[in-house]
Amino acid sequence: MAELTPKERMAIGRHEMPVQDEKVRAGNFDEVALGYSQETAIREAERCLQCKKPQCVEGCPVGVRIPQFIKALREGKMAEAVKEMKAKNNLPAICGRVCPQESQCEGRCILGKKSKPVAIGRLERFVGDFELTQRTCPLVRAKSTGKKVAIVGSGPAGLTCAVDMGREGHSVTIFESLHVAGGVLVYGIPEFRLPKRVVHAEIDYAMDCLGIEIKTDYVIGRTLTLKDILEEFDAIFIGSGAGLPMFLRVPGINLNGVMSANEFLTRVNLMMGYLFPEYDTPVKIGKKVAVIGAGNVAMDAARCSLRLQTMQSGGHNPGEVHIVYRRSRQEVPARDEEVHHAEEEGIIFDFLTNPVEILGDDKGAVRGMRCVKMQLAEPDASGRRKPVPIEGSEFDMELDTVIVALGTSPNPLVFVDAAELQRTKHGTVIADPITGKTTVDKVWAGGDVVTGAATVISAMGAGKRAAADMHKFLSA
Repeated sequence: MAELTPKERMAIGRHEMPVQDEKVRAGNFDEVALGYSQETAIREAERCLQCKKPQCVEGCPVGVRIPQFIKALREGKMAEAVKEMKAKNNLPAICGRVCPQESQCEGRCILGKKSKPVAIGRLERFVGDFELTQRTCPLVRAKSTGKKVAIVGSGPAGLTCAVDMGREGHSVTIFESLHVAGGVLVYGIPEFRLPKRVVHAEIDYAMDCLGIEIKTDYVIGRTLTLKDILEEFDAIFIGSGAGLPMFLRVPGINLNGVMSANEFLTRVNLMMGYLFPEYDTPVKIGKKVAVIGAGNVAMDAARCSLRLQTMQSGGHNPGEVHIVYRRSRQEVPARDEEVHHAEEEGIIFDFLTNPVEILGDDKGAVRGMRCVKMQLAEPDASGRRKPVPIEGSEFDMELDTVIVALGTSPNPLVFVDAAELQRTKHGTVIADPITGKTTVDKVWAGGDVVTGAATVISAMGAGKRAAADMHKFLSA
C-alpha cells in the first residue's frame, strides 16, 4: 500500500469515539466512552503527520514517544506500540481515559492548526487496553540494590515513582491510608470515566512484576510518622495528594445534607454506591441537588448524583441536578468533553450564580440555598474577569443536597512530627520542581501534595522526575 501524503492525511476526518446513549447512561455507572475498534484506531493513526519536530511530545508531562507509538500502531505492530508507549508512561490505559489531552499533547498537534488534532488520547487508551489483556511488555526488575524506598500514597504520583524505583532494583513499599490502593484514581474518579478494573489491573501487574509491597490502612501521621519511616528506609517519596476539601464560608454550611465532593465521591466509589442495588448504597441522594463549582470534580459529583437519583428511583428519575458556578460558560475549568457529557445527560447549569447561604429546616437539614446573580467585571492585572454580585438579584433554590466542589489542599495529618519539612501557606510541600527534592534529607515529594489539585498525568510526571533523582542519590 502506497504511503499517504501529508495532504491526504490531513483530508482524513477525525474519528469520534462511540459512547453510550445519554438517556441510557444516565441510569448506570458503566463506562461512557466505549473505545476504538482496531480498525478505527488504525484509521485514526493514519492521520498522524509524523512531524520531524513533534510538538505533541513537548505537550506531554511525561514525554510519551507519541509519533513512534502511533506509527507502530498504524503498521499493526501492537507489541512495538506498547513498548514505545510504556517507555515513558507506566499507566497508559488510565491516562488515555482521564488526561486532558486537548490542552496537552493534542493541543500542540500540528494537524490541529488546519484541521482537528490526532486523537492521541484515544489511541493511547486503545494501546493501553491492548496491553491490559495481552501483556506484551512485562515490567522487568533490575538486580537488587539492597536499598529500601518508601512511597507515601498510592495515587498516580506514588505509583509512577514506585514502578520506576522498582525497575531500578530498589525494594519498594507503598503506604496507603485507605483500604484499597489507587488513591484519587479509585476514590475520586467515577466508574463511568475510569473503571476500577483498569486501575486494579495496572496496580496488581506492576506489584507482581516488581515485587512492590503495598500496606493499606496506614495513615501517615497516625499509624506511622515520616520520622518513623526515615529510621527504616533509605529514601521517601511523598505522593499523598490533596485530599482536604475546601468549603464555603457561608451560613448553613454545617447543615445535614451538605458534603464535600471528596466525601461524596469516596462514598460512591469505595462504599460501592455505583453497584446499587447489589449493594445498598450508603449515599442517599436527594431529589434536588446542587453542586457548587465547575471543575472536573464538580462534573463527576453532578453526574454521579444524577445516576444515583435514577437508580434509586427505579429508573424513572424525578429529580434534578444543578451545577452552580459564579462565572460564565467560557470560564468553566472542567474538560469540554466532561461538560458536554453532563449537558447531554440533563445536568442543569446555573452560570453567574453564587451561593450566599444554605437554608435549613427545623430539623437541621438542607431545604434550599440562597443565591445571588453575578456579572463579570473588567479584566484585572491577571487578565481574568472578577465576578461581582448584582444588587437586588437574590433568589432561593429548593434543594435536598448540596455538594461543595471548590478545590482541595494537602491533609496536614501527614506532616505530624515533620516540622522541618517546609510547606507553603496553602499547606503544599516545598519541593524542587525538577527533582522533587524537599527541604529534608532523603525526602522527595510530587503531585498534588506539591502543586495543589492538578491532573493525573502531571502527578505522574512529578513521580517520574523524583524517581530519577532518588535513584541517582541511592546509586551514589
